[in-house]
Amino acid sequence: MRMVAFRELTVSALLALTGAAGGFTGREGPSTPDAASIDIAVSGVERSAGRVVVAICTPDSFTRETCPFRASAPATRGTTQVTVAGVPPGTYAAQAYWDANGNGKADRNFAGLPTELVGFSRNHKVGMSRPRFEGSAFTHSAKGSALAITLRTIP
Repeated sequence: MRMVAFRELTVSALLALTGAAGGFTGREGPSTPDAASIDIAVSGVERSAGRVVVAICTPDSFTRETCPFRASAPATRGTTQVTVAGVPPGTYAAQAYWDANGNGKADRNFAGLPTELVGFSRNHKVGMSRPRFEGSAFTHSAKGSALAITLRTIP
């Protein structure tokens, strides 16, 4: 039963990362005068191929179909820098994946588990249970934020 719940979560989380249009093209969501950038250092990228995709999520959108802010950058072996611009101050959680083959989506196996590396802010580890917003939450200010995410395989 836990595997089915995790599979459903994985599909939802991957949909949130890839977005309804099948990939990230830049920032989305409302812009406010005190909005600032979030700089994310995404490590664990195995080679310089494809793109690294990051979504900044509210409590309601975390592991759901959409997150209001997102960006991507060409993958760089080791660590890839991704900047999500125009994010208003608040509490968010970040999720990331490496689109290694550059097909614009997070690939999954027959069981719905990601075949590409994924990660969450605060390096929240995901096992066989649903990731919780609280485990990945961070506070973003009008001065901007910097995060580090390590990509991993999902067991």
